[in-house]
Amino acid sequence: MSSSIREEVEAANRTAVERMMETRPMLVSVARAKDVLPFLRKGGMRLTHAGPPISWERASGPLRGAIIGAALYEGWADTPERAIRLAETGEIELEPNHHNSAVGPMAGVISPSMAVFVVKADGGDSFSYTNFNEGLGRVLRYGAYSPDVLARLRYLNGEFAEVIGAALQAAVKDKGGIDLRNIIAQALHMGDECHNRNVAATSLFLREIAPYVVREVGREGEQVLRTIDSNNHFFVNLAMAACKLMADAASNVKYSTIVTTISRNGTEVGIRVSGLGNEWFTAPAPVPRGLYFPGFSERDANPDIGDSTITETAGIGGAAMAASPAIVRFVGGTVKDAIEMTMRMEKITFAKHRYFTIPYLEFAGTPTGIDIRKVVQTGLTPVANTGIAHREPGVGQIGAGIVELPMEPFKAALRRFAEVYGISRS
Repeated sequence: MSSSIREEVEAANRTAVERMMETRPMLVSVARAKDVLPFLRKGGMRLTHAGPPISWERASGPLRGAIIGAALYEGWADTPERAIRLAETGEIELEPNHHNSAVGPMAGVISPSMAVFVVKADGGDSFSYTNFNEGLGRVLRYGAYSPDVLARLRYLNGEFAEVIGAALQAAVKDKGGIDLRNIIAQALHMGDECHNRNVAATSLFLREIAPYVVREVGREGEQVLRTIDSNNHFFVNLAMAACKLMADAASNVKYSTIVTTISRNGTEVGIRVSGLGNEWFTAPAPVPRGLYFPGFSERDANPDIGDSTITETAGIGGAAMAASPAIVRFVGGTVKDAIEMTMRMEKITFAKHRYFTIPYLEFAGTPTGIDIRKVVQTGLTPVANTGIAHREPGVGQIGAGIVELPMEPFKAALRRFAEVYGISRS
């Protein structure tokens, strides 16, 4: 690479990472997915999902389970068998969340009548979207679709969504919405890494939203507040939407080698790179290593799945593991391992975050802006903490752990970068 090209890349990466850090995501409303996600606006039996593009034929067990559950929830089918038939014949159409400015954890399936959070860039006109977090265990995002799963979805997307939507309208009138970047920054100082540990972030969000819930609906809001309070993972979807907005701000910067998307669909893991637009680079998804619920083991595990690695893309999650020693009780490993994960991410990133800092490391910024050049040069790929889904549809979550992303997508992206920008190997 010539010195002039290298200077172009460095300047482009500074621009991309600066845009990523300076975007302030504000939670402003709740909407119906069919009203805001372009693919779902077209009508018909359409679903968005986590990860790079995939068909039903290649879909993993948990993604298939979530598709079945979504079809039952929407009333397109009255039995799992009918839902499967609709998917097999292509009557149910699929598209990635990431193609619709959206993200969802694990299977990440969003159906037309589901409610989504709407996150807006402060002072800008870009948006991101995410569905509501159901909690752990037997839930749609892990591929479960039993009657209790569907009943919970109806509550979250019905009464719960209406109350939260009204509360957010009041918050927007009062102070322009809820500042998600600020909540994440505070939560990192309170022991979260905002991917698999969101205890502090959920509590901070509850403190922000509670006065508006009470103002709008009074005592009728008690169940809504208890729903949030009972789910320590509630904030993860909001953290993901915030990171999606920040990462998208870094997209499409000519010459930039910064990763703007990392996502998995349970079959493949895919990345996208700022200077290469919306092109996906994929490889088979690995199986996480971690802690399993009683009665389950790695033999039962599906390969890694979900849009939630957008958090690592934007400088939290695995990049912030050193801020969250308690996370090792959930995903396995030791406190030393958590610190080493952050140190590993520092070796493959372009900068340290201006607003996301780690007290244990003398308030150093989290490693931010994964650089495909550094990944290939060091031989170190990003690491993330993650939930583990059963490989069969209908079962749900069976554990949590750590996943090391494969090298192939980063090598392929770097080769493509050289082709696009006319860089010789000499």
